[in-house]
Amino acid sequence: MVGSMAERSFRKEVEKLRIGAGEEFAGEGILAITKALLQSGVAYVGGYQGSPISHLMDVLSDAQDILGELGVHFEASANEAAAAAMAAASVNYPLRGAITFKSTVGTNVASDALANLSSGGVMGGVVVIVGEDYGEGSSIMQERTHAFAMKSQMWLLDPRPNVPSIVAAVEHSFGLSEASNTPVFLQMRIRSCHVHGRFIAKDNQPPPLALREAMENPRRDVDRIVLAPASFQHEQEKVIDRWPAAVEYIKANGLNELFEGSNEHVGIIVQGGLYNSLLRTLERLGLADTFGNSDIPIYVMNVTYPLVDDEILSFCGSKRAVLLVEEGQPNYIEQSINSVLRNRDCDTRLVGKGTFPMAGEYTSQVLRAGVVGFLRHSLPRYQPPEDPMQTVTGFISELKGFVPPRPPGLCTGCPERPVFASLKMLQQEMGDFHVSADIGCHLFSILPPFNIGNTTMGYGLGTAGASAFNTDSDKPPISIMGDGGFWHNGLTSGIGNAVFNKNDGLTIVVDNNYAAATGGQDLLSTKGMTENRSTQHPIEKAARGVGVEWARTVRTYDIGEMRKALKEAISKKGTGPKVLVAQSECMLNKQRREKPLFAKAVGDGKRVIAERFGVDEDTCTGDHACIRLSGCPSLTVKPNPDPLKRQPVSYVDNSCVGCGNCGEVAHEAVLCPSFYKAEIVFNPGSLDRFLWKLRSGLIGWLQNRAERRRMRLA
Repeated sequence: MVGSMAERSFRKEVEKLRIGAGEEFAGEGILAITKALLQSGVAYVGGYQGSPISHLMDVLSDAQDILGELGVHFEASANEAAAAAMAAASVNYPLRGAITFKSTVGTNVASDALANLSSGGVMGGVVVIVGEDYGEGSSIMQERTHAFAMKSQMWLLDPRPNVPSIVAAVEHSFGLSEASNTPVFLQMRIRSCHVHGRFIAKDNQPPPLALREAMENPRRDVDRIVLAPASFQHEQEKVIDRWPAAVEYIKANGLNELFEGSNEHVGIIVQGGLYNSLLRTLERLGLADTFGNSDIPIYVMNVTYPLVDDEILSFCGSKRAVLLVEEGQPNYIEQSINSVLRNRDCDTRLVGKGTFPMAGEYTSQVLRAGVVGFLRHSLPRYQPPEDPMQTVTGFISELKGFVPPRPPGLCTGCPERPVFASLKMLQQEMGDFHVSADIGCHLFSILPPFNIGNTTMGYGLGTAGASAFNTDSDKPPISIMGDGGFWHNGLTSGIGNAVFNKNDGLTIVVDNNYAAATGGQDLLSTKGMTENRSTQHPIEKAARGVGVEWARTVRTYDIGEMRKALKEAISKKGTGPKVLVAQSECMLNKQRREKPLFAKAVGDGKRVIAERFGVDEDTCTGDHACIRLSGCPSLTVKPNPDPLKRQPVSYVDNSCVGCGNCGEVAHEAVLCPSFYKAEIVFNPGSLDRFLWKLRSGLIGWLQNRAERRRMRLA
């Protein structure tokens, strides 16, 4: 198995990165960001994948040849802290660097390095591209990057979601960083990452100072190191020197935008990332058109921190009331603008939270309600048009009582499913255990049908989350982490820490060959070979390397062996931490790799076999224990063919990938003999056809014989 199996390949699209000045670049937001980095003379890029910037890492990985030609170093970092630490290269050298990760969890992991970086300041521009997935599209806790930006005095850009604005924001982020010697956050929302558009390209620029040249001519400035007494002066520099320099750059380069409107009495201030949604809302209200022309003046804050007081006062000064569209809580921007207005004796009424909900994503429907509420109070003569979405919303509300909830679950054939089926059967035999869960696909085990997992504390922190339960008990804690979490920080903060403190618990490391939850990126333990990475380093070997004595690697689909290993690990007392590596390749990535090869082989006329599992409806009792212990999406029910039986029978649909988990579960749980495996032969040969006729004839003869016997008994 060779090559990366990331969720999406950009090998064709990255060739667009080569286009030069004057040519039109068309593509997705993520691809445009990469082009903007190359146009800006970036020297190094690092990061850790996560929604919604996973594809940015994939693009950079696929563009290694282009980066190499320009002398740009790209590194897939072990975690977000490692990525942020890369920016140390820009402290003493005029090297432009970019790092990227999912916010806010990534920012939390990177906080130590970022705080040091922002304290000492930078010489070369540093841009931290954070994937902000606040709202209903998020898989994490609902927080904002804004708080960290304020705390560490890092400037925060939130560009309008269109490709030219995003490209300009990347280029200006480097300029703003260098003008103020401060690292800059570039906040990329989900819609911004995946928006498509066009812009006129510039030539790619190799870094003015090569990394090798910087290495061979080291520079040292003790005042940039966060060590007393310099660290006390850093705080003064932030406020006295860097902040004013940032404000001047923002003003001089027009980073924030003003869109004039015909109404002089009211206005709207909006975060750049929400501009498209706001404009669509105004269009639905008859107050704007699709080209951006609005009756109401709009001040777009493409930089949400720091605020530019003069611009805010100029916009608000002549207006009766201004609506602030600030998504999320706390209302940092509203508080700051209110402070600016009151300190300058400006009587303009600022309306924000209250008209809008305090928390939650500002969808177009939420924005409509807020804008209408504001205009009815501020412009009493305004009458909004009828909202057609009210009928739809009412219909959806009525459906909620009839449509069952659909919680997220594991994919068909997922190798993690048998791990939790085994664990569930162990708990049925020995009673419930405290299970410390972790971030990743395996977190879905907390939901039905497994209902396993008591807490989750962060990526790679499954074992650390159970460390308080390091006490003698017949039921030691069970911890879970994935291979991605293991290499992210679980090896040190979890396994190593458990060895050091003589913890007697069990850690199950779900090794599915990739960082599957973030899109299938390669890891240290990936079984395949990659051109630019060192892989094939076993997790069990690493665990033993830090002192684990009891460690096993078990194929996940072998439920019998999995149950045996679990029971043995739980039964061993006083031997220190146990590590069970549950290993099988992510089925989604396996199918991505094998399906094209299978289709090609069929097309070429080669004999190939596809395995499928099924349920004998005459044998099935209809107790559905197989579904309760597996939960595979391919397992469903259909009407019982026996008119004397009321319960529907289990049924395996065509989405089955032949992993065999359902049959293994049925066998180990001693459920029923109704499962069977079938082999579908494509392009059968003469021997296949002969055997099929022979088997069909024999089965038909036996069925007829059994039917005749039944008739005689009747």
